[in-house]
Amino acid sequence: MEIKEESPVREQTPKPPERGLLHIWSPSVQPCPERVLLSRPVLQAALGEHHGLLLTQGGLVYSFGELLWRDLSVPVSAPVLEGSLLGKTIVLVAAGGFHCGALSDQGNIYMWGENTAGQCGQTESDGVSNITVSEPCPVTVVDRDVIPPAVVKVVHLTFGREHSLALSAQNELWAWGSGCQLGLVTSTFPVWKPQKVEHLAGRRVLQIACGAYHSLALVQRLPPKHYSTQNPEKREQSQSPQPFASLRDDSLGADSGHYCPLGVELTKVMSSETHRRRRSPRPRPGGGRASTHLEPHEHKEQVTDVDGSYLSHSLPEWRANKDSACLDEMELHSVVQRNLWDQTTEDTDSLSSCTSEDSCVSSTPITDLLTASLKEDLTVQSQPNSNRGVDTPYSSSPAFLEDVQLFLAAEKQAMKGQKSSSLTNINQRGKDANRRHSLPGTPTRGSPRRQRTCPFSVGRKHATAPEEAGEGLPSLETEVWSWGRGSEGQLGHGDQLARLQPLCIKSLTGEEVIKVAAGSHHSLALTAQCQVYSWGSNMCGQLGHVNSPVTVPQLAKLSDGLRVWDISAGQSQSLLLADGDCIQPILLYCGQQLEAMSVQSERLNQGQRSSQRSPNRAESYTVRPSLLPFCMELGYISSVFCGGSNCGVLADQNVMGFISAVHELASRERQFFCWLSSTRKLLLTPLRNRESVCPSLGEPCTHLFFSLCETFTRLTSLIGRHSASLSFFLHNVQGQDVTSLLLLTYTEHFVDIYRKYCSSVDDFQVMGGFQALHKLSLECLGSQQTVLAHLSVSGPSVSGEVDLGSLLYWPLQQLHQYSRVLLKLATCYDVLTTEYQSLHQGCSRYESLSLSLNRRKKEAEVTLLFWKTHPGKSTEVLRLPKRRVVCESSNRTLTLQNAGRFSNHWFILFNDALVHTQGAIPSQSLFSTHNVYPLTSLWVKPVTDDSSGLYAIKITCPEESFTIVASTPQEKNKWLRSLNEAVDQVLGGGGQGSSPGLTAMSRTASYKFTGEGRFKDAQYSGAWLAGQVHGSGTMRWPDGRVYCGNFKHGQEDGFGQCVIPNKVLNKADIYQGHWKDGKIHGFGKYKYATSEVYEGCFCDGKRHGYGMLSSGKLDKKSSGVFIGQWVHHKKTGYGVYDDITRGEKYMGLWSDEQRNGNAMVVTQNGLYFEGTFRDNKMSGPGLLVSDDDTVFHGEFSDDWTVNGKGVLSFANGDRLEGLFSGEWTSGFKVVGTYTKPAVGEPEYKEKKHMFRQGQYVVPAGQRWVCVFDECWSRLGCDAPGKGERTTAWENIAVTITTARRQSPDLSRSQSKVLESLEFIPHYEDQVTTASYDNIRRYLMKACETPHHPLGWLVETLVTVYRMTYVGVGSNRRLLRQAVNEIQAFLTHFYSIVRFLFPGLPDDGSVIPEPPASQSESRHSSAVAEQGVLVLSCSSLLFPVLLPRLYPPLFTLYCLQEEQEEAQYWERVLRLGKQPDQSLLSFLGVQEKFWPVWMSILGEKKQIVSSSRDACFVSAVETLQQISTTFTPSDKLLVIQKTFEELNQEVKPMLKGDFLWCMDDLLPLFLYVSVRARIRNLGAEVSFIEDLMDPNVQHGELGLMFTTLKACYIQIQQESTT
Repeated sequence: MEIKEESPVREQTPKPPERGLLHIWSPSVQPCPERVLLSRPVLQAALGEHHGLLLTQGGLVYSFGELLWRDLSVPVSAPVLEGSLLGKTIVLVAAGGFHCGALSDQGNIYMWGENTAGQCGQTESDGVSNITVSEPCPVTVVDRDVIPPAVVKVVHLTFGREHSLALSAQNELWAWGSGCQLGLVTSTFPVWKPQKVEHLAGRRVLQIACGAYHSLALVQRLPPKHYSTQNPEKREQSQSPQPFASLRDDSLGADSGHYCPLGVELTKVMSSETHRRRRSPRPRPGGGRASTHLEPHEHKEQVTDVDGSYLSHSLPEWRANKDSACLDEMELHSVVQRNLWDQTTEDTDSLSSCTSEDSCVSSTPITDLLTASLKEDLTVQSQPNSNRGVDTPYSSSPAFLEDVQLFLAAEKQAMKGQKSSSLTNINQRGKDANRRHSLPGTPTRGSPRRQRTCPFSVGRKHATAPEEAGEGLPSLETEVWSWGRGSEGQLGHGDQLARLQPLCIKSLTGEEVIKVAAGSHHSLALTAQCQVYSWGSNMCGQLGHVNSPVTVPQLAKLSDGLRVWDISAGQSQSLLLADGDCIQPILLYCGQQLEAMSVQSERLNQGQRSSQRSPNRAESYTVRPSLLPFCMELGYISSVFCGGSNCGVLADQNVMGFISAVHELASRERQFFCWLSSTRKLLLTPLRNRESVCPSLGEPCTHLFFSLCETFTRLTSLIGRHSASLSFFLHNVQGQDVTSLLLLTYTEHFVDIYRKYCSSVDDFQVMGGFQALHKLSLECLGSQQTVLAHLSVSGPSVSGEVDLGSLLYWPLQQLHQYSRVLLKLATCYDVLTTEYQSLHQGCSRYESLSLSLNRRKKEAEVTLLFWKTHPGKSTEVLRLPKRRVVCESSNRTLTLQNAGRFSNHWFILFNDALVHTQGAIPSQSLFSTHNVYPLTSLWVKPVTDDSSGLYAIKITCPEESFTIVASTPQEKNKWLRSLNEAVDQVLGGGGQGSSPGLTAMSRTASYKFTGEGRFKDAQYSGAWLAGQVHGSGTMRWPDGRVYCGNFKHGQEDGFGQCVIPNKVLNKADIYQGHWKDGKIHGFGKYKYATSEVYEGCFCDGKRHGYGMLSSGKLDKKSSGVFIGQWVHHKKTGYGVYDDITRGEKYMGLWSDEQRNGNAMVVTQNGLYFEGTFRDNKMSGPGLLVSDDDTVFHGEFSDDWTVNGKGVLSFANGDRLEGLFSGEWTSGFKVVGTYTKPAVGEPEYKEKKHMFRQGQYVVPAGQRWVCVFDECWSRLGCDAPGKGERTTAWENIAVTITTARRQSPDLSRSQSKVLESLEFIPHYEDQVTTASYDNIRRYLMKACETPHHPLGWLVETLVTVYRMTYVGVGSNRRLLRQAVNEIQAFLTHFYSIVRFLFPGLPDDGSVIPEPPASQSESRHSSAVAEQGVLVLSCSSLLFPVLLPRLYPPLFTLYCLQEEQEEAQYWERVLRLGKQPDQSLLSFLGVQEKFWPVWMSILGEKKQIVSSSRDACFVSAVETLQQISTTFTPSDKLLVIQKTFEELNQEVKPMLKGDFLWCMDDLLPLFLYVSVRARIRNLGAEVSFIEDLMDPNVQHGELGLMFTTLKACYIQIQQESTT
């Protein structure tokens, strides 16, 4: 701070603030308030017994009054600054009986003042006196239930006389000080450090208040699920918690005295508290006012008898000024008065002593966590308890003192017999005596750490509106809990017992309490309906009613039209802030005051006070809240506060109309909420609960009425919570941001609630519900019709009855008030500010909503009039709640084109349909037939052809079209505009109408087909175009068929899924794929109900092209899989059929579902057949090869039966030639010649060549043509290479884009790949070495995704290849066919790639260099010869194909080389057992190449004769990588790197340049091959040899491969002896 010592009265700023004006007065001493002149606006004030605190703008704290802890007396006109708090931004101050507290913006507490009971939280160990704390000292709240202990942030403070309460940001309550009012589970007082009130743990505490020796808490009500009834025993135990038992020990004593229901003896507890406290009178400094009123600090502790009355009184100052007989007389008069009252009424009042030790202690001003929202008290007359004691006169006849004393003694004696643990009023008799008025809490041992905190801001009262889950509106679901002393009934539980733990006041549950206040011995509760409940001591009339005293909450007597929205309670007074007839708030006061001040209230309340005897003392008191006339001179009061005998208010001046506008908004909202609550209570709730509501209204209207009641309740709740938030806004309007108004921040929520409510009222009115509801209200309410007249804002109708429709439409007027007030607020800001923009936007939004809802109201009224004008059964079928009439042609202004001369047509346009009736007589509401055309599927187009001279409009519907003719051009324009606006509005537009004929040609709607056709009785929901289904949609048939996918021009077209039920099998066929012109066409997957699955191509609903059919589980004949070509739903062409049942695989030609043509067959027994099939049987010449290399070549008939000439050759060269008959498995019958020729005979070799395999099979180039044809078709080509290249690339782009949109489950990497493939590359340019790599990368990406045509091709080729050569197809006889098939794949694949990239040269041609510069990259498998790159289709496509085809292909190689591999591996194992040097010597490696040193983890070690696997380690490890590669080019690179590693290891051993010769290289590489131990080296060699690029066979790589092959042969033939 700039100035550490300052006083506001010394400041030289002449102009006082316009906001935060402070006024303080004492009603019992001075009649009018005193203005406190300060240069800074006061944000908050707190009053104690005889002192007060002020919080000004900037966080400064000032003190005034009797500062006993400093022996100072400071007048309120010159408060002193608390210098110790400078530098700390204080946001809240609190004053207890004789101590003070302040809260910083960081949630830190500072306290000072009296500390006799530990209420300041300071101990002797802190180095501060235990009696008083003269300067603010920090008090830390630490939560020790968490590990590690955490400092708790506090958001609210409130103090009593000897205790202090704090509310944390987690809405948990903490307490310290002394007395049962702490609510702690302890018997040791004082409590020096703040402790958590565990009894409220787990509950959300919203606001707290402290009386002299009692405490109140406003708690958010738990959801119903928390009140579990599943375990009543456990719940009963929670109501009587075990910790209370610990308080009944020997130290407290136990006798036959009265105990409270919680097991605590009242007398002993009070005595123990008295013993611990300093009871010497507090010194009073000089200069104070004369002591003409009761000084509470001079009272001594009272000793309480078992019946709650006091046995002795010590009132030195009172008896110094008054005769002691006066007190006795007052007490006796009170008893007589109560006794006479008991005789005249059934309900009795609770007994209270006239005075008590703690009868005059102030309460701290409450800064709410829940702000007030108020309700007009319109229901006082309907509440029987509210007028109690008003109309019955008191007896004013004098009574003898002795009689009264005898009566008092007799009553005390009678009351002793009633002492029990009952929670009811001990003085209450009758049928209600046993009713419970309170709910005990459920204590928990641990307090959960809440994540949600209260809002907190600097310079703002902590009257923060709590939020419900998911919303920022205050909650009205609250409860009031109380604990502490209850000698005056201030706890509200129906008795005068004390409570050590918080207990819920049951009678206030459900009353929507939004604020509580505590006086010395009385309590107040403010509800959202602007009502005030009060209970406790009523010695000075501070409760606002004549029931004195009360131990349960009762309503204060408020005049009609007054709506209280802030409350405060003091020593013996209550101060209420309310709305009156004008916008400016008014002050209501009840309690002790000067006689002169009570003159006016005496006149106003003469009828109520005429029979009541006033106390015989200088002061007087009111029996109901009375208006303080000076309140209008104070300005716009924002909050009230009381303490001790003083009262105070904070007010604001109306600057630029801002303050008045905010008050007007809040006042109107409170008034509106009161009206809503009264309407719901007096009208809607009785009608809804009436049993005859359904017969009276009818079933449709009953449902609508219940819906209306539900939306009305939601609207009421919203307005109530909003009014509470506005009251909070007013409490600190100077520190609030106007843009934080809930009208602006929750605009959409308000709009939604109002729209739903208006819609429910409109629907109810359209169905004629208000007429029937009015009759029901007359039966239900009867004599209470005057109440309805009071609720009716517009007043009764001409007949004197209340119009219920107008009554329930009245809430719509509030929207205009919102707009008007927001506009008034906006005028207070500059147009360029954010505040103006936000307010102006909100104003426009609510005004437009008001106009829209009023327009809907008008439409409902017009519709109701239409139904009244056209009654009858014919029109009643058209009457729907949501339907509104737009226009109709009953005046014959519209007719059907080409209609008959005598035909009658009546057109009615509703907001949802166009109705065409025929044979209609509109005046009588009769017609023979009618058609209803929903507007969602209706298209309007004006007929512009003027040749006919007709004013026509064409109407298009999904199943028909017709033209209507208007009588005049004006009529045509009217209907055209109305139709367009209605269609536009039903489609979600603004309803303003579009250009004629252009209203939503493309739209999304639902429609049910009724006419004949494929869609008969089908329900469609999806996209439309000009009357036809077009786009994405779903069609459902009554028989269970469902199609979900794309449509085009009224038919299924594009990708879609169809479900077709099979009633016989009780399952469904499911197809997912492409459609065209309403038929299955294209690629798709069909799952049959028989469990068969076909995945492939269709044409006109039939299998056509490539496809794979898997037999189902229900097929008992055979089980197998066919993959190949289909023609018109039949297997025709090349295909592979795997007969799982017979263990055979057929690979050949088909025709009309039968095997017909060349084919080869392998069986699971290892037999291999190839030949010609006819009529599904193998016949004619063929070849049979067994697993042991026995070969039969001859004539076959009837499958595998041999019949005719043939030659049988054995593996050893023997031959049997002649006539054969029989089967291979059962044996042959042979008539022929057996020969055993010499092995070297030339003729044997020629004859062996005659038996070569593959002469009867389908050539590899003719297989799987259907797969490549489908790929060409996807590119838009009718035949291979026959099509537009531009069209092909466009089809690719469209396919990729569609896949991205229709596949939301794609991974991030897949989405990136598809995104990169959407761009069409430069395919027309000539391919150079620079662009070759780009093409190669594009092909790699394209083949990664099946959505690309090339990717689908690769995936399909892999499928057919695995289907052919996996399983039974893993026969070594098929190796040559598998290799040829891969070569054929390359040829077809490369033709497609060259079509897409025409710049690619032929296979084996040279790729030119770019003209600008040399290419920096060379493909690894291409050979650069003299700077020239040669293209090879294998090097381009093998990296795409072979990694996927490698497993089945390499398996065949391993089977083929199985015998040779066994010999090779045996020798490798034997040679590998030798040490390195022995092996090198055995293999003939020269010693100059022998390594001498080896490196192990970077350390050199010498190689000895016993070392193994130590030589040429890097070369060995490199060669082992050959098994991890999949293409010949990659395997050749491994071989090349092996030679390089070998060269690097040998080079250090030799001097100078060295050139390898084969004599040196072969033995060394032989050593590396042995040590590499490659398991299937023979298969690797054969794989490379068959598929390597021919361009590299004679180069360096070819030489290196030859070396490896030679090593393999050498190892295989090496002698190991």
